[in-house]
Amino acid sequence: MARVVVLDYGSGNLRSAERALARAGADVEVTSDHRAATEADGLVVPGVGAFAACMEGLRAAGGDKIIDHRLAGDRPVLGICVGMQILFDRGVEHGVQADGCGQWPGAVEPLHADVLPHMGWNEVAPAEGSVLFAGVEPGTRFYFVHSFAAQRWEMSQSSAARQSGSIAPARVTWAEHGGPFIAAVEDGALMATQFHPEKSGEAGAQLLRNWLVSL
Repeated sequence: MARVVVLDYGSGNLRSAERALARAGADVEVTSDHRAATEADGLVVPGVGAFAACMEGLRAAGGDKIIDHRLAGDRPVLGICVGMQILFDRGVEHGVQADGCGQWPGAVEPLHADVLPHMGWNEVAPAEGSVLFAGVEPGTRFYFVHSFAAQRWEMSQSSAARQSGSIAPARVTWAEHGGPFIAAVEDGALMATQFHPEKSGEAGAQLLRNWLVSL
């Protein structure tokens, strides 16, 4: 049974993520303890609310350093919703720019859609060879709640590829709401979803099981 820590840094649906991971077969702990978060088989970084506030909480808890340390050792991290957004260089909300963790280049910006927030079920277009979406039927919908997203992928190689010297690209999954945006990324040990797998029924449970199997 994989040991998973849901990082508690004051933001995110901690208990719903904990329950979903436990149902998917993980031994789950919700904690801000650095040693537990660093040594677990997998780390989940949730997030809700504003990009800047999430980054402030993450830094105060040392979560940005935990993510760095884990990825330096090729240890898996899964970001969810704003927990995915803060992995990018920066977020731009209401004209205010905030620095992110900088694991991926690019910005999280407002969606260009008539209806915001983007709230509800939406299809995604999984990347070829996706690990997270293995066994998920085409046309399956996942649950989104957001008004901001990364809308361009600006990195030509995955972080794992850069470390190994290969040229394998990250796998990027897309969705549409007023235009294309990034719905999920699989980048070596670092993976993330803009949608909430813990609120996405059986499809979300399958994705979490796939992630746990990959640990």
